[in-house]
Amino acid sequence: MRYPEKRKIVMKRSIALGHCVCNPKQPCPCDIFRTQDLCPCAGERPDPVPGEVKLTRHVRKAGCASKIGRSDLGKVLEALPSYPDPRVLVGIAAGDDAGVFDIGGPLNLVQTVDVFSPVVDDPYTYGRICAANSVSDIYAMGARPVCALSVVGFPIESLPRETLIEILRGGIDAMHDAGVSVIGGHSINDEEIKFGFAVTGLIEGSGSVTNSGARPGDALVLTKPIGTGLISFAMQLGVASDEAIDLIGQSMAALNRDASELMVRFGAHACTDVTGFSLLGHLTEMVRHSGVSARIDMARIPLFAEAFGCVRQEIIPGAVERNRESFADGVKVTGGDGALIDLLYDAQTSGGLLVALEPEKAAAYVEAMHQRGHEGVAIIGEIVEAQDWRIEVAMNEPGNLIGTYRLPERRAVVQESFSCCDHPPEEASCCGADSEEATSSNAHTPFGISKEEPMSSTSKISSEAFQQLMKVSGEGGLVDAKTKKFVAIALSIGQHCEPCLKHHLQSALQQGISWDEIEEIAWEATSFTGCTGRMFYQDVARAVKAAAK
Repeated sequence: MRYPEKRKIVMKRSIALGHCVCNPKQPCPCDIFRTQDLCPCAGERPDPVPGEVKLTRHVRKAGCASKIGRSDLGKVLEALPSYPDPRVLVGIAAGDDAGVFDIGGPLNLVQTVDVFSPVVDDPYTYGRICAANSVSDIYAMGARPVCALSVVGFPIESLPRETLIEILRGGIDAMHDAGVSVIGGHSINDEEIKFGFAVTGLIEGSGSVTNSGARPGDALVLTKPIGTGLISFAMQLGVASDEAIDLIGQSMAALNRDASELMVRFGAHACTDVTGFSLLGHLTEMVRHSGVSARIDMARIPLFAEAFGCVRQEIIPGAVERNRESFADGVKVTGGDGALIDLLYDAQTSGGLLVALEPEKAAAYVEAMHQRGHEGVAIIGEIVEAQDWRIEVAMNEPGNLIGTYRLPERRAVVQESFSCCDHPPEEASCCGADSEEATSSNAHTPFGISKEEPMSSTSKISSEAFQQLMKVSGEGGLVDAKTKKFVAIALSIGQHCEPCLKHHLQSALQQGISWDEIEEIAWEATSFTGCTGRMFYQDVARAVKAAAK
């Protein structure tokens, strides 16, 4: 839609200023005006693109994985000033799920805020999940949520407003189901979609359930399966099944209201909700603040079956590593396959409650939850006296799987930039190898990129420069051959060039370089290539190992 009169007024002001009135970094007329004949400053928008908008394609990190890591956040919080207030019953220092404030009557105020990026593609479902996640902190304190303010960031100039309407509608509907009135909000025109709520709840006197009351002998109950972050990441890569996507969507959109009401009824000693810091992260906070330790058993933990498959296929989001870095020091793993620990560091979005209560009451609590239709509830471990470790994980084979177990198909990721072997020079292959494999046309078509596809002049220059660099890396000089081989491996990973990487892995092994050394270099390369580079390396390394057998 175009508004000619408004456009004239806005453009006249912009031209007088010498730049766009909306964005001083842009000239007027801007690129959008030149290419699409649209003036965003005048409120002109392109017609909605037909078809469904896939929300997760518009974010870098999905759901609670988009939050700042615990180690970085902790350093920031430590640097902030502290102003003690006797009315603050639970605040920042407690590190709990929500704050509790004494308003001078029989009821105390409980407040929290939670905002994150899309974790599913459907806008309405995303809105419901955001609401369920935001109100969960109130439930974790054993409080009753009463009202909320919405917070939304949305690229209104590039995505249809109907998408925003559905996101908000989903959130408001879920809040209505929770008995919460949405009384206002705030919006930002943001390039990346974000949504959530600031929620206010009420609780009688000092009856809040905090994360610091766990006692030795208590049983630990988890009220929702874990693995939402792994499956969400697999969905972003296009390898998650529809069944798994539906399962995590239903779980994340489910309110923790029943779990909260029943834990209060059964006299819970401590509680926290399991979200972005993972099961191990939130349990670490509970045992640390309670001055105790905990034992949990992987065989008893409710898991989404396909998340288990993702770990087996090493389809693992970066939030797992951030949580491991923050919380691994106090975790002791015994028996079984230690690689499965990644499941317990997975960042959850709108996860369940983790509740500590007496063993007899824990069994009754689980039974009551099952009667209300919450099947993914289980006792996963126990609280013990403080040890020299905070959490001991018995790494038994997962036995409480939700949904169908499958191994997601690993798909090669097409590199948007050039591949060094798209156009190998006639005199030699880019890696200096004379092998038939390294110079064959099929071998120089990594990830299905056709050699017939046109290459930009810039890409061609970069490609030729990289080819020359790889060739020189095999020649003599001041730097020893082993170091040059490491450089060649890292560059091959960075360029996603399968023939080069395969050649350099094979020749490295012939030089006597060990797989442990290669792994270290591969991890270094991953620091600048990201997860796609890691997955690419693993696929090629797996093929080289198989060929060597």
